[in-house]
Amino acid sequence: MQINLAIDAMSGDLGPRTNIAGVLLALLHDPLLSVTLVGKKSLLQTLLLQHHLSCEFAARIYLLASDDVIGMDEAPASVLRNRKQSSMHLAVKLVAQNLCQGVVSAGNTGALMLISRHYLGMLSGIERPAISTAIPTYKSHSYLLDVGANIACQPEHLLQFALMGSVMVSCVEGKVKPRVALLNVGHEAIKGNSLVKEAANLISQHPCLNYVGYIEGDKIFNGDVDLVVCDGFTGNTVLKTSEGLARYLSGQIQGLFHQNGYSRLVGFMAKPLLQRLKQQMDPVRYNGGSFLGLQGCVVKSHGNADAKGFSFAIMRAAIEARQGLAAHLQLAMKKQHLPNETC
Repeated sequence: MQINLAIDAMSGDLGPRTNIAGVLLALLHDPLLSVTLVGKKSLLQTLLLQHHLSCEFAARIYLLASDDVIGMDEAPASVLRNRKQSSMHLAVKLVAQNLCQGVVSAGNTGALMLISRHYLGMLSGIERPAISTAIPTYKSHSYLLDVGANIACQPEHLLQFALMGSVMVSCVEGKVKPRVALLNVGHEAIKGNSLVKEAANLISQHPCLNYVGYIEGDKIFNGDVDLVVCDGFTGNTVLKTSEGLARYLSGQIQGLFHQNGYSRLVGFMAKPLLQRLKQQMDPVRYNGGSFLGLQGCVVKSHGNADAKGFSFAIMRAAIEARQGLAAHLQLAMKKQHLPNETC
């Protein structure tokens, strides 16, 4: 299925040069993908000409001019009102106008959330959007949400996150009854604060959810559940900690194999296995947080993602756009309010 994604090409800590390289990697991977790059037109044209692949993909690359870029540290409320010609605003508007099927940005998360809510609107029955991301596990990968959109939550919000996340896993991964768990400090029913306990009561009683109980932090990488639900403060802390730990372990392993001649020899022999381990642990493979609850496809890339990481975020958006995830979520939420409706 041919789709066109809007790319906020000026966003992120590494800037348009990295984003352009990521776009070309995504186009190379997906022959049915087209992109509309939003940003400083002359700069984007220059960067494209520096890549030999850009000529091959010229027919699948469109440009929309914007000379304004939202900074990573700017107040979201201010840029929503005053920066309507910025690359982020114009990229999201392309989705709202049905000119593109999704948008990807590595920019200011709060600004992207507010701008997306303003132009796309929320799905009926959803009070707050949530950011979901894939995490590596022993068996493959699972999903974690919320990872930063909502610092303070009510039990009803966690129920909505569980419902949206379950629909997303079913839609994207093809799993009929995804296993849903609630992140807690223990697996016993008496553990946890009032938020977690009340949320567990709501989630466990919902007929459309395959709730398997609490899960502790050291178990989320086992792959025994498909979806881990928590508030945004907890989820963001878990995500950043796991990414930092992965980088630490990778660095330590490399250091061990460079201590002396013998260790370098062992490292050379084990290189294929080490490369495989590094790929499995690399957070770049799972780059791309989905904004669930909006009437459209919005994917946030890490601000410091390299070209490969940015390409993964684009491919994530392509999958969700092709699957019509927002429409599936809207249908699922409507069913919650219909009597005698099966899940």
